[in-house]
Amino acid sequence: MELKSGRPDTNENRMDKEIRVYDLLDSLGILYERVDHEAANTMEACIEIDKVLEPAVICKNLFLCNAQKTKFYLLMIREDKKFKTKEISHQINSSRLSFAPPEFMEQYLDITPGSVSVMGLMNDTENRVQLLVDEDILKEEYFGCHPCINTSSIRLKVADVFGSFLEEIHHDYMVVTLGVNG
Repeated sequence: MELKSGRPDTNENRMDKEIRVYDLLDSLGILYERVDHEAANTMEACIEIDKVLEPAVICKNLFLCNAQKTKFYLLMIREDKKFKTKEISHQINSSRLSFAPPEFMEQYLDITPGSVSVMGLMNDTENRVQLLVDEDILKEEYFGCHPCINTSSIRLKVADVFGSFLEEIHHDYMVVTLGVNG
């Protein structure tokens, strides 16, 4: 695996949703580095990828919903933290959070399980998904994520994503506090 600056040399064998991510980042002047790899469906599969993306903090991206499936959330937490429903529910005033069904992930974010990423919010033009961010991610300079597919990963500056990227796609975010795994 090799870290490369910017988009791939060719769009051949790339999905449209991946190319749209690169197009948007390029149009905003956001610099990023990319590594191509085998499909990474779990955090365990990302260990070698994480080494290539260092010093980026690696995030777990969880697609959640309330019990009625009327409110949807994308939770970005550090990979070394554990998702605790009670901890988040209290902070966002939404009880009984659970993992959202994959069909909503595809409908709102145009991504499939294993590819969940903040980049998917660019496809949520009706702002159906609220972004929740672990406060510790915002303290880092870089973080890594998928460009809406799980066969590539990108390293970006936190300030770029939580600045011009979210502004361009008309999304805001809520900061949440999560404890560290014990």
